[in-house]
Amino acid sequence: MRMLHRRQLIFAAVLGAALAQPAVAQEPIKIGELNSYKVFAAFLEPYKKGWELAQEEVNAGGGVLGRRIEIVSRDDNGNPGDAVRVAEELLAREKVSFIMGTFASNVGLAVSDLAKQRKVLFLAAEPLTDKIVWENGNRYTFRLRPSTYMQTAMLIPDAVKLKKKRWAIVYPNYEYGQAATQAFKALLAKAQPGVEFVEQATPLGKLDAGPVVQALADAKPDAIFSALFAGDLARFVREGNTRGLFKGREVLNLLGGEPEYLDPLKDEAPEGWYVTGYPWYAIETPEHTRFLDAYRKRWGDYPRAGSVVGYTAVMTAAAAIRKAGSTDSEKLVEAMKGLRVDTPFGAVVFRALDHQSTMGAYVGRTAVKDGKGMMTSWKYANGAEYLPLDAEVKKLRPAE
Repeated sequence: MRMLHRRQLIFAAVLGAALAQPAVAQEPIKIGELNSYKVFAAFLEPYKKGWELAQEEVNAGGGVLGRRIEIVSRDDNGNPGDAVRVAEELLAREKVSFIMGTFASNVGLAVSDLAKQRKVLFLAAEPLTDKIVWENGNRYTFRLRPSTYMQTAMLIPDAVKLKKKRWAIVYPNYEYGQAATQAFKALLAKAQPGVEFVEQATPLGKLDAGPVVQALADAKPDAIFSALFAGDLARFVREGNTRGLFKGREVLNLLGGEPEYLDPLKDEAPEGWYVTGYPWYAIETPEHTRFLDAYRKRWGDYPRAGSVVGYTAVMTAAAAIRKAGSTDSEKLVEAMKGLRVDTPFGAVVFRALDHQSTMGAYVGRTAVKDGKGMMTSWKYANGAEYLPLDAEVKKLRPAE
């Protein structure tokens, strides 16, 4: 009996050791995330809530490859140099499998270059510059949001219908604003030969609204295209209303319908502007309703555009790992090509051609209702329909 008991103890010890082995393998999959939380809080606080919700949902569903995902997040201060340093720390110290995030276009480009050097996947969630998938595109970088070119192209049909000849363009003088201006001029001139442009560049986050609005008024444009956002947009709207800049003039504004930028204006919100944005209160598709209900239940608040981006970024990361069956960088990159992801806006695909997702945006006009800014007459613009022909993209993007 003693011998039998001893054998039972030995068997139990061996079995326990065997069962303990998977526990090591079940360590979480770490994903490095960096963003300009302090600099662009209006967009990135909802963005963070979005990715936290997605992380919780993925883990509640059993994780990925039988492992939880853990987002290790850092602030990049909105500075390219700081962002590169932070990304390096995430890779070297935190041992993350890959990186995602960034907001400003110049920051995104810097991190994309690092990803190319380190040969690690970078899911660029928010930066809108066209260069990140075209001129500066590389094997390891994929972008989620519709680009500056795509969102500008979504507004061009309305611009053409207006039949205005002289356009004033106002934009923040950095990569995003410069790219938006370039795209608008090229696309409108092609669709409506003979148009004229006058430009007013402003320092990002430091718009001196009085002189800018006066300069635009002095140019006597027939219509205005604006790429301003956040605090710059609010100052522009208020000063423009005060000085009558918008009276009798049509205005197009990229991102102007996003709740992050429209809501703070309240009853001062512009009326009748053509914008891209996110009318969360009126979208009744099953996928959006499910997301909206989950977001409200978790946070007791309504989602913003950033919420959708953050949520979808993590769902994309999880889908890529599942498809790759691994966290190996090269396998993840191959998995990202042609990857299909279900989002609150419907299914999107990451194109193998240029690593751009087909996520779209909502296009409509601004209005004020019950003292709040909102979007009316909106429609969803599928991102796949607002990209250049493949042959043109191939000329823009360097061969791998």
